[in-house]
Amino acid sequence: MFDERLDKLSEECGVFGIYAPGLDVTRLTYYGLFALQHRGQESAGIAVTNGCGIQVHKDMGLVAEVFTEENIKSMEGYMAIGHVRYSTTGSSLALNAQPLVCRYLQGSVALAHNGNLTNANEMRDKLANNGSVFQSSIDSELIINLIARYGQNSIEDSLLKCMIDIKGSYSLVVMNEEKLIGVRDPYGNRPLCIGKLGEDGYVLASESCALDTLGATFLRDVEPGEIVIIDKNGLNSRRIFTQDQGAVCVFEYIYFARPDSIIDGISVNHARRNMGKQLAKEVFLDVDAVIPVPDSGTASAIGYAETAGIPFSQGLLKNRYAGRTFIQPDQNLRELGVRLKLNPIRQEIAGKRVAIVDDSIVRGTTSKKLVEMLRHNGAKEVHVLVSSPPVMHPCYYGIDTSERAELIAAQKSLDEIRKYIGADSLHYLSQKGLFKAMGRDKGFCSACLDGDYPIVIPPPEELGKHSLETGNGQGGKLCARIRE
Repeated sequence: MFDERLDKLSEECGVFGIYAPGLDVTRLTYYGLFALQHRGQESAGIAVTNGCGIQVHKDMGLVAEVFTEENIKSMEGYMAIGHVRYSTTGSSLALNAQPLVCRYLQGSVALAHNGNLTNANEMRDKLANNGSVFQSSIDSELIINLIARYGQNSIEDSLLKCMIDIKGSYSLVVMNEEKLIGVRDPYGNRPLCIGKLGEDGYVLASESCALDTLGATFLRDVEPGEIVIIDKNGLNSRRIFTQDQGAVCVFEYIYFARPDSIIDGISVNHARRNMGKQLAKEVFLDVDAVIPVPDSGTASAIGYAETAGIPFSQGLLKNRYAGRTFIQPDQNLRELGVRLKLNPIRQEIAGKRVAIVDDSIVRGTTSKKLVEMLRHNGAKEVHVLVSSPPVMHPCYYGIDTSERAELIAAQKSLDEIRKYIGADSLHYLSQKGLFKAMGRDKGFCSACLDGDYPIVIPPPEELGKHSLETGNGQGGKLCARIRE
């Protein structure tokens, strides 16, 4: 059965938090999660407090499916956090939906996590041996257990101690009955930003588009290694980690983030458009039309068409109602898996030499079916342009990538990929061109492209068929390259 989720990199989740006395924080969190729905479509949840305990509602499904007017009205308070999830670590089960809520020495605490802990197995064994009990299979529960372990301290001190223990990628929103806290890992691999809402309100969100939805004013991004504390005293910050260089995920700009978001000072839409422009400088094609694979390929296709002086055409129509949760076709109708989401406009394609622009190729199955569809609708030539370099390596930081054996660029040459997808030509943006498009060549994690892992990754025995050649991981960067 065809499943597009297996042929795209998938973000684990989106997180949201709001401190706004006097406002309907549950409803505002609902809207914030709606704006972040692209980051996770498997489950959604909201936890809210009125200062006397924490109430939570979460379930499998999209935000609009999980929440009704009745349960939104039933959750009253002045502070809330929310989460949308796409499973990577841990199964796709209601038990693993977030926010996680528990009681410990200091009272109630709720947590929502975006990212992946690379020492999760080690920490789980250590905590279990000391009597900790786990109810889910997600690494986020480790952080809740660590908060409880350090429960004699304030919530922010407990989190600072947690940051010393855990390794990997994380952006957290954490809430007790008094404080809303945002945490970003020392490398800033997962995004998290701060907004101001009215005179006394604050918002934390994975992307700035959620702030825009609520009418909040963007203040700044949470710095790598920073903890921000929001309560009746306003906004305060603590930081014990400093790195010479951050490592925000480069695929936030290539694919994950909404184009109207700004992450660490870079406009996602501007970056994608520049990727297309840079690709046009690297590759010239003699074609009649440039066609995007909507939606993430659109900005790059516009940039390519403008720079190359070739007409831009919306040759593929996207069905806005076919989300990732639609019922998959059976084996006999598997080609419908693409056509239900993307359908060629024959009048824009027939008799033409076309270039289709996509953000990435993971396994190649979607690209193959798109090329077949375009030829079936009369395209004379089909050329494929990819606005990112080849995906060569797995990600351990919260992105759902296939095993390396399933990454087509790790197994086949450029021409072999071209033949597999059936294109007349295939061209990727260079890594140098990618960084040039984003305006700087430092501060990114591009491990899935080049195999240089900036954050400690799981030991070789936990990587199955992968073996690792590691550099010095003492107190800083650990680089690893996957080898055959």
